[in-house]
Amino acid sequence: MADKTLIFLVGPTAVGKTAAAVRLAKGLDTRIISADSRQCFKELNIGVAKPSPDELRAVPHYFIGSHSIFDEVTAALFEELSLQWAADIFRDAETAVAVGGTGLYIQALCEGLDAIPAIDATIRHDVRAQYEAKGMAWLQEQVRQEDPDFAQAGEMHNPQRLLRALEVRRSTGRSIFLFRTRVGKERPFRIRKIGLRLPKEELHRRIDTRVDRMMEEGLLEEVRGLLPHRDRNALRTVGYTELFDHLAGTITLDEAVARIKKNTRQYAKRQLTWFNRDPSIEWKDADRPLSIA
Repeated sequence: MADKTLIFLVGPTAVGKTAAAVRLAKGLDTRIISADSRQCFKELNIGVAKPSPDELRAVPHYFIGSHSIFDEVTAALFEELSLQWAADIFRDAETAVAVGGTGLYIQALCEGLDAIPAIDATIRHDVRAQYEAKGMAWLQEQVRQEDPDFAQAGEMHNPQRLLRALEVRRSTGRSIFLFRTRVGKERPFRIRKIGLRLPKEELHRRIDTRVDRMMEEGLLEEVRGLLPHRDRNALRTVGYTELFDHLAGTITLDEAVARIKKNTRQYAKRQLTWFNRDPSIEWKDADRPLSIA
């Protein structure tokens, strides 16, 4: 497959990656691998901005609605599956398209994952016991204090990622980001990364508009139906946690929607921080037709 090419579209949430990937894949007569850590769950739909039914009919996608919130889905699993999907695509096409905003999943497909030293069992037990007793706000604050690099660019609403970052920091004295190797695993295909970007004000406007549209499409009812499972890791997600708080009576619906918009903007900023560390990304204006020449 050395003559094959994987084109990866990356960028912050709401920048327009999905539509651009569909147009690109149709033009290349190929298929799409999603690298989104939430769109893979069949129970999550409106709040994770899955491709529309028309988009899914237009181009075959992998890793959309393929798993359940009760499954253990990790970046390591995604690495294994995505390499299989790429090989499948390359049997019929010269080019494959991948798209996503989950930095760790993008790294898993393009470079592979790094081995991290074993975590001291006492530290792991202590961190998790304190999290159970003190909650998410405590965990986020500890990570901000002890691993500011992760706090700046990592998934700050994902407790498993936060726990892992804190455990690594306390066990090794180093940020989990420092265990990312400089040389990735060899892949049997070429990789080209294209980043889509917009001015900050326009991106924020699109985020606000999309959140309003999600609410109009029934996000509150989707979240209400998932209420019995709110403690599942897959549901520790922007758009769901805020509405769970509303349904618990701790905030109003207007407050929940405002928080979704704010937290989504913060997530987009962390995504951009992650991507800006990668010099191999070719940045393009999301408002212009995508050219891969």
